[in-house]
Amino acid sequence: MSDILIVDDERDIRELISDILQDEGYATRMAGNSDDAMSAVNDDPPALMILDIWLKDSRMDGIDILKAVKRDNPDVPVVIISGHGNIEIAVAAIKQGAYDFIEKPFNIDQLLVVIRRAMETSRLRRENQSLRRKDTQKAEMIGNAPAYRAMLGQLDKVTKSNGRVMLTGPAGAGKEVAARYIHGHSSRADAPFVVVNCAGVAPERMEEVLFGRESAERGLEPGLLEEAHGGVIYFDEVADMPIGTQSKILRVLVDQQFQRVGGADKVRVDLRVISSTSRDLEQAIQAQTFREELYHRLNVVPIAVPALEDRREDIPLLAAHFIAAMNAHQGLPLRELSDEASALMQTMSWPGNVRQLKNLIERVLILGDSTGPIEARELPGDDDSAADGGRVILSGSLASLPLREAREAFEREYLLTQINRFGGNISRTAHFVGMERSALHRKLKSLGVVTTVKSGSRVAQTEDD
Repeated sequence: MSDILIVDDERDIRELISDILQDEGYATRMAGNSDDAMSAVNDDPPALMILDIWLKDSRMDGIDILKAVKRDNPDVPVVIISGHGNIEIAVAAIKQGAYDFIEKPFNIDQLLVVIRRAMETSRLRRENQSLRRKDTQKAEMIGNAPAYRAMLGQLDKVTKSNGRVMLTGPAGAGKEVAARYIHGHSSRADAPFVVVNCAGVAPERMEEVLFGRESAERGLEPGLLEEAHGGVIYFDEVADMPIGTQSKILRVLVDQQFQRVGGADKVRVDLRVISSTSRDLEQAIQAQTFREELYHRLNVVPIAVPALEDRREDIPLLAAHFIAAMNAHQGLPLRELSDEASALMQTMSWPGNVRQLKNLIERVLILGDSTGPIEARELPGDDDSAADGGRVILSGSLASLPLREAREAFEREYLLTQINRFGGNISRTAHFVGMERSALHRKLKSLGVVTTVKSGSRVAQTEDD
């Protein structure tokens, strides 16, 4: 994509344009009919195309060639020239995606200005796309917990294929980060990664957003599917996609082509599809809000993204990562977590998962001290003990129990919390709580605490759970 293709049935004109452009330092190719033009484009897409609308003895006229080029090579700017110019032809050409329309006989200086502008516009568009693609490759996978490492192993396997992946897990767990990791380590890493926020688009606008539209007033407006051509399209919270749109997306997955809203031409695309959901799609199928056939098409490789509670041992690592990133990008203080703050964060409830953790870190860095480690008193949920001189405030249920039962309830909850904090590792738990491992095992047995595997991690729970 480094030369200019000149398509005109008049040999003198195409050679004249070629000589002028070569004098300006451009490399050129020439074609005198539609077959030669399409063959040249398919062999090696040009940096720009100068196209005559009227081509004698050709299967396709200029508008047909324009449609085909913009369908398969949307980044190639096309300048239309014609000796029979009128407003209707010009409008039709611009509507189909032409960069500009020039009448014959044309002024050479005018043609050169249009070519320079078209090439510059195309260059800026490619640079913009390149910057956006580089940004998508910054997805970092942070974590050492067994459940997380198991998921990462699955992600590494699917990067080597073009198979469709369905990421499941609670909101905020990092499903989009996982999708970007797949893209950034795949053969499509240099191609677009386009996010479709299915929950954030009004149902009545979803088809325009995905497929684009064509209208006499606004011309051709590409949609997200075209923007993702050659790369990855990521359907975030796919369960929120309107049921009417689901059938059309299913057709795209089968045919790899679609029609824009208001258009008649087929647009071919090459896409890898990654989807995510925090809901049970099988229940959505039963409720007839999600198409079963689409589910099976998208769910070729299902991968579960673990909740933060299933990888509590990663919390200090994630917190340190967020602190470093916020210092680099926002200039927020570069602080460490104190041991007390780290322990407290590993025992907190995280319904918002990694996203909630990131927001908490940002809030503490903004509102807290500018120097020194982050202390437990700066975290939510620790205000009562701090205000009361470090005393532990009993809950009503615990305070109503006899001492022996209260002590057992406290020990049970304390050890459950510590074991889960250390990812089910009994040795690390025993070291932290100051017990011999054998003594801890006996204590757990007496309290009815057992460990089991959940989402790839070992977690503690009571025998009754």
